[in-house]
Amino acid sequence: MKLYIVPTPIGNLEDITLRAINVLKSVDVVLAEDTRTSGNLLKHLGINKPMQSYHIHNEHQTITRLLERMLKGETMALVSDAGTPAISDPGFLLVRECIKYQIVVECLPGPTAFVPALVNSGLPCDRFTFEGFLPHKKGRQTRLKALAEEERTMIFYESPHRLLKSLQQFAEYLGGDRPASVARELTKVYEENVRGTLDEIIAYFTEKNVKGEIVIVIAGKA
Repeated sequence: MKLYIVPTPIGNLEDITLRAINVLKSVDVVLAEDTRTSGNLLKHLGINKPMQSYHIHNEHQTITRLLERMLKGETMALVSDAGTPAISDPGFLLVRECIKYQIVVECLPGPTAFVPALVNSGLPCDRFTFEGFLPHKKGRQTRLKALAEEERTMIFYESPHRLLKSLQQFAEYLGGDRPASVARELTKVYEENVRGTLDEIIAYFTEKNVKGEIVIVIAGKA
């Protein structure tokens, strides 16, 4: 009767830990955000385990059944497509309910994109706020106005097709001279870290066809 939270590589498959491999080998079932993506990882690791889909669109419907199975003695591992589950990914609701029903939860340390992006940025790491994905529409302007007064280093996730628009909005609300960094395709072959002011980074990406997962790091208000 246990739930393991198992981080998986954000790009380079060598970033999987020995402990994560052993846990995945030991559990009764693997809960996966996308069974195809996680299935490829398990195949690469030589692990053959039953898998079940667990993602943002079905988590509310499946939690009760999963809890019942764990209360009967099953051990499960929750993985996302990449990184640590529950960090801008499904997982929080399941962890909360397991704690409520006194099911043991064990979270393994491992890959997550915002930590290397923060350290690579060269911006202060002693105090920071992780904002994840900003609201696309409702509440976005209010959030940006509030962040203009934030003194800690700020970290955001963004998709490639929204990158330029988001950078332009950051420059509008925080100032184009605000130091920042954009990390793209972390740990992969084409990893890229672009540092400078928001205006300089906007100019750089205006000429680029952007692909891959993106982390934006912005200095706090001086």
